[in-house]
Amino acid sequence: MQLYNLEFTEQEIKQAVAADRLLSMEIEFSRICNFRCSYCYVEEKTRCTDELSRAEIKDTILQAKELGARKIIILGGEPSIYPHLEEMLDFIDKERLEIEMFTNGTGIDRQLAVLLAKYRIRVALKLNSRNKEIQDRLAGKKGAYEIMTRALATLQEAGYPSRELFLAISTVICRQNIDELPAMWQWLRRQNIEPYFEVITPQANALENSWLMVDGGVLKALFERLAAIDRDEFGRHWEPQPPLVGNKCMRHQVSCLVTATGEVMPCVGVTIPLDTIRRNRLADILKNSEVINNLKNYREMIKGECRACEKAAECYGCRGAAYQLTGDYLAADPTCWRNRTQSDP
Repeated sequence: MQLYNLEFTEQEIKQAVAADRLLSMEIEFSRICNFRCSYCYVEEKTRCTDELSRAEIKDTILQAKELGARKIIILGGEPSIYPHLEEMLDFIDKERLEIEMFTNGTGIDRQLAVLLAKYRIRVALKLNSRNKEIQDRLAGKKGAYEIMTRALATLQEAGYPSRELFLAISTVICRQNIDELPAMWQWLRRQNIEPYFEVITPQANALENSWLMVDGGVLKALFERLAAIDRDEFGRHWEPQPPLVGNKCMRHQVSCLVTATGEVMPCVGVTIPLDTIRRNRLADILKNSEVINNLKNYREMIKGECRACEKAAECYGCRGAAYQLTGDYLAADPTCWRNRTQSDP
């Protein structure tokens, strides 16, 4: 069984936890972005100060590698408009680390697409709707749909997807797109593009835009329908459980986030600054963090319905949702349909 973004096995995760090792690290090169997505976890994207230098980013990546990381996941802001992206990709590739990049597609022209293919970058292109008006509204930018669909076509011209060139479509589940998601799932599967559908973490912009939220019962029905599509049409078998469709998030066992200003956090949802890499080394920050140790020891530390859940051995819900809605990163996930105390977002 593979967990966490389709790549790491359960055994690999157990071994990494036992040895206090990483398997991946998420990092922001910059928080500057040209979109204003209604669900984004980043509140301020225009006036970013004191961001990490290229040398600091490189050093952080080397520290992650020393801890066993095999993959670097580039978040944002928008990585494709980061002015030093090519330099960073070349550096990471020379360190023999796998690279995954989440992007809205803005900077993906033919030249960048060829570069991404050269380094075999795993690309997760954001696209929340095949309806132009819905997509533009969700992105907070007129023309977003054209940008995303043009980027998709450009990536396909460069050879994505293929056996060596992984391509996913990153989609948040919301009221505005939920009716079209089964057809979108089928469309992606037929093109050998991995659908990366996830429940919105209720934080930052999403908390202010309650019109996005979907209640647990509706989410359950969607997950079950997508599972049936995969089983009946594509021969893929998985059990429906949030927050990722057809996948399981165990990132707190093997990963962490370093923000554009050097803060180390468990993930984009558990926004608890553990320390900064400008003050201490990544290994020391993670080893000495009570938060990280509690998350790794989640079977004993998790609370409420999540602790008693029949899936507790292989799932801890969305720790980000728990933290953002309750203030307690170990609380039961308020957005999970298995949580009998769940209230609508």
